[in-house]
This record gives sequence, structure tokens and C-alpha cells, in this order.
Amino acid sequence: MTLNQGKREPLLAVHSVDEFVFSVPDLGEARHFYTSFGLDVREEGEELALHTFGHPHRWARVVRGPTKRLLWLSLGIHADDLPRFERHLAQQEVERIAPPSDAGTEGIWIQGPDGLAVQLRIAAKSSPSQPSPRELPPESANAGRSPSRSKAQPTRPLYLSHILLFSADVDRARRFYEDVLGLRLSDKSGSVIAFLHSPHGSDHHLIALAKSEGLGLHHSSWCVPSIDAVGIGTQQMAQAGYPRGWGIGRHVLGSNYFRYVRDPWGSYAEYSYDIDFVAPDNQWPAADHPGEDSLYVWGPELPEDFIFNHELANR
Repeated sequence: MTLNQGKREPLLAVHSVDEFVFSVPDLGEARHFYTSFGLDVREEGEELALHTFGHPHRWARVVRGPTKRLLWLSLGIHADDLPRFERHLAQQEVERIAPPSDAGTEGIWIQGPDGLAVQLRIAAKSSPSQPSPRELPPESANAGRSPSRSKAQPTRPLYLSHILLFSADVDRARRFYEDVLGLRLSDKSGSVIAFLHSPHGSDHHLIALAKSEGLGLHHSSWCVPSIDAVGIGTQQMAQAGYPRGWGIGRHVLGSNYFRYVRDPWGSYAEYSYDIDFVAPDNQWPAADHPGEDSLYVWGPELPEDFIFNHELANR
């Protein structure tokens, strides 16, 4: 018996959505929307960088372009996995591409589903390694337990939980993220929607995929610590001029409470509270669920154009 016999090869998988980059026609409008949403929006040259307060990571960049469009996706990997991914991608015969204009050349650039440029780069893990914070209301007592409206603090998200991408072929895209990038299925509903997590530990989904005619960014989802934060965020966005959206409600798949706020380009930013967590290398009981369970347990009726890919309509 050799010393290596019986040892399990370390799993090979991306661990985080390190950054997503998209264009909009008006950076001033983007700054107002995401600042109102509660993000720390910083100017970096001619771009906007989306941070959360108190967290060092840059979650996204917004650049000026003729329309709102997802440009590329950067996924974080561990340093030891870079040569392993090089070999794995060669074995899988995954197409390597040149970086998009104005993107960095570091790491590995590959052709992802629906023509999405995907970068694999060495990065610190920014996806959560433990369940999201849960601030519960105080126990019933001989005093008011509600936060005071006059003293309520604005909602400020804690971190990026996940993104949902449109795809012309959800099953094919899911196989790419599983077989090529090592993500694992959490849940799905037929060939219409799928939710994928990282085996290194992440929320119920790091990336979700929804059926459309092609690529697009449907929403980015941001963790908040309480149901009050969801409600206060809903209120602060309405007061800032963004009353449209969906919620408040509760999802079945992921279990989180939500409010989707419609942005000026027809996509959404989501306040998410108390989403399920998949611990590192745990086996989530993935299943194929009825269509009604892919949406919500309770909440207002779904807006008619909620799952409409405005990126394709504007091309």
C-alpha cells in the first residue's frame, strides 16, 4: 500500500463570484440607484465600483455603454487550483478566449454559456463560509419591540449572496457550471430554472440560471440581517424613486425572505434575508421541484414582466 492510496483528491471548484461587470448608459443613474439601495458606490476612473460598507471586497463594476448588458463574470479560485484548472479545462476541451476590452489579463479566460466571458482568477474567498446573520426581534416583554421609525437606520447590505443569469439552455449551462467549474446543483425546476452552490461553502445558490432566449443579468442579490432590513430597504428605495419590484415575500428554494427592486434598466437588485447555507463539502438534497415552488411560498403576485430579459430586447 502506497502512502497516497486511499487519499481523496481535493475538490476542484470555484469558490466565489469574485466580481461581475456590466454596462449601463448612464453612470449617474447607476450611482443614484445603488447608493439608494445601500451600497458603498465608489468612483474608479470612469467606472463605478460596488462595495458593501465595512467589507473590503469589490463585488461589481459598472461601466458606461450603450445599453445595460452583462459583460463578463470573474470567479474566484484558490491558488493551488490554478494549475489543476489549467489541466482540467484542457481535458474538457473548453475554449480559451482573449480577455474582453478593458478587462484584466490575469488568470484564465474561457468561453462560458451563452457567449459569456468567464474569468477564473486567484482570489480570497468572498462567498460566505457560515450561515448569514439573523437578527431576530426581541422576546415579548412589557415594552415595545418594534424599532422606532424616527431612529431606524437605513438598510445597508452585508455582502453579495448570488446572481441570477438568463440562459437560452438552462440544462446545458448548468452542466458547464457543474462539470467545468465544479459547482453543485442545489435545486431546480425542470429546464426552466436551476440553483447552484459552491462545495467550498456558500449560500443556497451562488449562481442561478433562468430560461430566456439568451444571456442577461436578471438580478444581483444582497444579504441583509433581518426582515426589518428588507422592509426598511423597500421603503427607502420607494422614497428614492424606485417603488417598482416584487415582494416582500418568501422563497421556497433557498428559504429566504426577499424584496426585488426594479432598476432603471428592467433588471433587479434583491434584498435577501435568512437564505439557506450549504456548508463546505456537504451534500445538499438537490431535487426537481414543481414550477410554483420555484417562485415563492407567499408574497404579492408576480409582475408580468418579472422574468423578461431586457438585455436582449435592447440589443
